Amino acid sequence: MLKQTTIDNVITAALSTGGDFAEIFVEDKISSRLEMQTSQIERAITGRDYGVGIRIFSGLRNVYTYTTDAEEGNLIEVAKRAAAALKGDDTHVQPLTREEAQIVNEITRMPSDVAYDEKVRILKEADHIARAYSDKITQVRVNYIEDEQRVMIANSEGKFVEDLRVHTRFSIMPTAKEGNQIQTGHYGPGASAGFEFLENLNIKHYATEASRIAVTMLKAEECPSGKFPVIIDNEFGGVIFHEACGHGLEATAVAKGNSVFANRIGEKVASDLVTYIDDGTLANEWGSLNMDDEGEATRRNVLIENGILKGYLVDKFNARRMNTALTGSSRRQSYRYNPTSRMTNTFIANGTSTPASIIQDTEYGIYAKYMGGGSVNPATGDYNFAVMEGYIVENGEIKQPIKGATLIGNGAETLYKVDRVGNNLAHGAGMCGSVSGSIPVNVGQPMIRVSEMTVGGTKEEV
Repeated sequence: MLKQTTIDNVITAALSTGGDFAEIFVEDKISSRLEMQTSQIERAITGRDYGVGIRIFSGLRNVYTYTTDAEEGNLIEVAKRAAAALKGDDTHVQPLTREEAQIVNEITRMPSDVAYDEKVRILKEADHIARAYSDKITQVRVNYIEDEQRVMIANSEGKFVEDLRVHTRFSIMPTAKEGNQIQTGHYGPGASAGFEFLENLNIKHYATEASRIAVTMLKAEECPSGKFPVIIDNEFGGVIFHEACGHGLEATAVAKGNSVFANRIGEKVASDLVTYIDDGTLANEWGSLNMDDEGEATRRNVLIENGILKGYLVDKFNARRMNTALTGSSRRQSYRYNPTSRMTNTFIANGTSTPASIIQDTEYGIYAKYMGGGSVNPATGDYNFAVMEGYIVENGEIKQPIKGATLIGNGAETLYKVDRVGNNLAHGAGMCGSVSGSIPVNVGQPMIRVSEMTVGGTKEEV
């Protein structure tokens, strides 16, 4: 993507004022989007983005800049301007040594090689299935996303590695209407894979399930408010702990002391039933990577084990601040962003309870089958999340559906209140936003029960 002589010259320029580390990140990304509404493709977009990011360290100072002009003279000038912000001792530059990235995500069929009509056919199939579920389905939106990203990373320590990242995602959102009631359902599976992901996807399952959610919620009653045991199902249920716990375990927050988990390695921070893992090596999962955005191999990082805090997610710069090892967790949206520690596929590990036994052992509570959006204060872990599909549980049985439910709490406190963990781990694909942009991540967990949570609803408190 850049000649080695160009890389050498740019790194030398970046260290010309005495910085002790320099890095070049080159990205060439082609993205395509298809959106279907009213059973027709209403938007089809393809774009290409190319650019180079240059990062320089001097001790605990960090400068980052980027450009879309990859001509050698311009890159050298950009590197020198960035270097002018730093002063330090002379640095020895290591010769570049080409590395081969580990292969976590095998790609069988590049999306760009697939005919447009083949993609449209699958979207039309999903649209037809979703509409056929019920005459209450009045609208269906189907989206298809594909990204092909080629990156090259080189630094003054001699690292020189290239990678290909391919992401494919399908999402469907049906709308159901009955009288004055309108409800939507949603499902959006994705993978770090080529078009083979969509070819092998059970379109009928996802389209039917999305419509079922919308139609079911038409019959939902107002959710009671109060403090109850809450059962949170697998897959997208993991979004609560991703937001309220996972971000607090990233060195981005920990290194500055802006996390409730800072300086607590070896301490008990959760129920004995909770083991929390971030694993970027799960084959073809949405958040998986062959290597992170510093060229480090991704790995399986056990963050909490049986309730004990074991570690954090650490990038190169924050490793300096914390005097600790890298974890292959540095990520960014694109060359426009300075990378930092981020999650990949983060999940609560399987427990020993069956989902049926968790429900049967709950006298009264809320069952959150699918979670919606929410917000969290990363410094405190305080959160609130909407329940997309929820139910009352009474005398060990799932009863009537409820709407308007919001789960409110604090991540650190909720970790202690997990009193049952199921054996049906599943992952859900999503996008995570933070200081280094929006990136693909998986959230996951088996079904869990939290002994008590504050539930916000529109029905009188019980």
